Amino acid sequence: MTDVNLTAPIAVLVVGFVSAVSIGSIAWYNSKRPPGWESKDRPDFVPEVDKDDLISDVSDSKSK
Repeated sequence: MTDVNLTAPIAVLVVGFVSAVSIGSIAWYNSKRPPGWESKDRPDFVPEVDKDDLISDVSDSKSK
């Protein structure tokens, strides 16, 4: 009856899911460790994010 091409919407959903999981994992690893995880090491692929740098970057951009 109708030819519906769902390739693009499905690709957008897949890319969005992968990026959400990736960003969420980085945020979780950079947050305070949950109980029981305090002594665990940070994985090598997770970048180190310094909260002081983020705060200074935000305050610098607001002052401009």
